[in-house]
Amino acid sequence: MARFEIKLPDIGEGIAEAELSEWNVKVGQVVAEDDILAAVMTDKATVEVPTPKPGTIVELNGDVGAMLAIGSTLAVLDIKGEEVAEEKTVAPAPAKPTPKPPKPATAQVHGAKPLASPAVRKRAREEGLTLSDIRGSGPAGRIQHEDLDAHLSGARTGRQRLTQTEEIKITGLRRKIAEKMVTSASRIPHITIVEAVEMEVLETLRATLNAEHAGTRPKLTLLPFLARALVEAVRAQPDFNARYDDEAGVLTRHAGVHIGIATQTGAGLTVPVLRHAEAATLWNTADEITRLSDASRDGTIAREELGGSTITITSLGPLGAIATTPIINHPEVAILGVNKMQVRPVWDGTTFQPKRMMNLSASFDHRIIDGYDAAIFVQKIKQLLETPALMFVEQ
Repeated sequence: MARFEIKLPDIGEGIAEAELSEWNVKVGQVVAEDDILAAVMTDKATVEVPTPKPGTIVELNGDVGAMLAIGSTLAVLDIKGEEVAEEKTVAPAPAKPTPKPPKPATAQVHGAKPLASPAVRKRAREEGLTLSDIRGSGPAGRIQHEDLDAHLSGARTGRQRLTQTEEIKITGLRRKIAEKMVTSASRIPHITIVEAVEMEVLETLRATLNAEHAGTRPKLTLLPFLARALVEAVRAQPDFNARYDDEAGVLTRHAGVHIGIATQTGAGLTVPVLRHAEAATLWNTADEITRLSDASRDGTIAREELGGSTITITSLGPLGAIATTPIINHPEVAILGVNKMQVRPVWDGTTFQPKRMMNLSASFDHRIIDGYDAAIFVQKIKQLLETPALMFVEQ
């Protein structure tokens, strides 16, 4: 038998460390070549680490949530028929969705005798209570006097007081999101502008196009039109399509419009990137947004598709509120937030008319963008959405 060390592989993009997000094996387990050993997470994606050869797991290094250096020993195998242990860095397997944190084990096993002190048992007998019907809030699910009080109170009122708490360690994608939000909110002085937009013309156009091309072209949502509006708006204000290195004091303008599309997944928020939106047709844009969103949700999104955006769109869809205050995707300088569409009474100078309206919420880095310029940008977006033909006029 010989010891074989499995190293955490170089995941690329200059990443020096990764978070251990899941163990797929345990000590003593016999594994075959290419069995998945563990999953690790970078700022961009979750990567599975396979086992390079068969053997028996004798050592696992690190708890879930730990940050591990690239090249450090991830696990150790016992290998049969080999005399010399060797160190090997294995290639990562394709990315997969970040797993949800496991639910804590139930404290009391079904059918087991409930945990309680003699005094609690005596009181339960006197009250005519069955301890197996009562959920304990003490260590290991031990039933305490306050649990009896809560149960008795619930029996009298039809409601029970809930006293349990649950601690969940924030790891994986959720921790990356938290770190990203802290960076954005603490380093960027935000200014947010909210503007109402009449959507009647655009929604009629969208419905007409979808009806005419049903089954032959991708279905058009609002997002492709928003992407096109951003392309036209940043043409006149290139500082909005930029990334700001606040440590070096350098603003980098981009000719190409690479739009981050904030996408909610089962594991948390990701931002896949619609690259070169300025060169895409409306239909191409719709098709690519659908592909990126689906890949984000099923975990097949490539790492390189999750970085390099120059401006971002965020939307809560039909669940959205009247207004939101989007947080800028650092190091970008602008983000466009979409709120829910609803019919509202709009004064036309003579009477109120029912109109489909939607509020835009746009946030800007106030170090780079003045309020006046931000207002011009938002008004340009409003104009393009209310008169969508302007988005397709050759400049």
